[in-house]
Amino acid sequence: KFLISRVGEDWIFLILLGLVMALVSWVVDFCIAICLQAQKWMYGGLDSNVFLQYLAWVTYPVVLITFSAGFTQILAPQAVGSGIPEMKTILRGVVLKEYLTFKTFVAKVIGLTCALGSGMPLGKEVARTHIYSICSPGLQGFASLFIPVFQNESRNIEMLAAACAVGLSSCFASPIGGEFAGVLYSIEVTSSFFAVRNYWRGIFAATFSAFFYRVLAVWYGDEEAITALFSTHYHLNLSFHLKELPAFIVLGIASGFGGALFVYLNRLFVQFIRNQKTINKFLMKKRLLYPALVTLLISTLTFPPGFGQFMAGKLTQRESLVTLLDNRTWAKQGIAEEFDYIGNAQAWKHPQVNVFVTLVLFIIMRYWMSALATTIPVPCGAFMPVFVIGAAFGRLVGESMAAWFPDGIHSDGSIYPIVPGGYAVVGMLSTH
Repeated sequence: KFLISRVGEDWIFLILLGLVMALVSWVVDFCIAICLQAQKWMYGGLDSNVFLQYLAWVTYPVVLITFSAGFTQILAPQAVGSGIPEMKTILRGVVLKEYLTFKTFVAKVIGLTCALGSGMPLGKEVARTHIYSICSPGLQGFASLFIPVFQNESRNIEMLAAACAVGLSSCFASPIGGEFAGVLYSIEVTSSFFAVRNYWRGIFAATFSAFFYRVLAVWYGDEEAITALFSTHYHLNLSFHLKELPAFIVLGIASGFGGALFVYLNRLFVQFIRNQKTINKFLMKKRLLYPALVTLLISTLTFPPGFGQFMAGKLTQRESLVTLLDNRTWAKQGIAEEFDYIGNAQAWKHPQVNVFVTLVLFIIMRYWMSALATTIPVPCGAFMPVFVIGAAFGRLVGESMAAWFPDGIHSDGSIYPIVPGGYAVVGMLSTH
């Protein structure tokens, strides 16, 4: 009680909230990584038979997505989707039953893990906001046993708002720079009115959550030190020239319109299914058929020996994003650079087509597949898929600039080399 009275009950609760959120995030990411590795292990172990490889590549995500949809539907249908609209409603004072219960938490965590472990183009960042928001009332119920102030309903709403603000920002594990932008974005998508005092609570809890999340990664051995989640290796002595500004302007405008078009395309898919009454009635009776069919279609198109070889189909979303941020130039004038495509970068090199065709196919296919995949009734979001598409478009613009200026931009006796990875970063961030 002496410590609580000196430090303040709010800050102790926020520290505890950040630690719990970080632990949940790390466990979910760890399980997702195991699922993705299992798929690659099954696929790689059958390299002597292409048909068996196809069966393994397709069956694995279909089983996980079907299980995720069925488990969520049986245990807590409220866990489907991102949960952002529901959290907006709750923060405005409307009581929604079963949205912040332990059953919903279990369904959300397990369903999200299976959905992302399948390798489908789905996101987890926005869906975690709902998970963290469920943690807040549970911790408040525990804290109210020792601190009577947490029995106040207005205080519970404030802590819930702080948990929503932490939801997205802590996912990118940036204890210093990224928390402010992440908290602001979380506030934008969950509230129309937000008290300033809750903003500082969100930053405080997000900082502890992000720091502890990276500490867990170092402790387990995933990282050697506490670093950024998506680190880049650009040379600090290289800068962009003013002549590149028009390319960045076009990139930003196109990415913004592309993000809006993605939302519109997703709505078209949903409206099409709802308007087809015969199909809608059939799918209502066979609830697991639609997720299985969508997963089967996407998995077939991304099969690496098939069409997936032209669009880096064997890479996961994280692997795709890391390679797109590569500081090397993949091609000049459409001809492959004279360096070895090491590791995951080999997926972007094809002997029959150049890197521009691969990037265009990747953008087009991932665009509509991600919009379609987010209509599956599983816990998921669309943050990371749009991020990856934006990074690919930025990479395409950057590689085009490198082709137009193969020796860099000459100005005042200096040479400014083109860094396509920098364009990928701008394209990625311009989509939101």
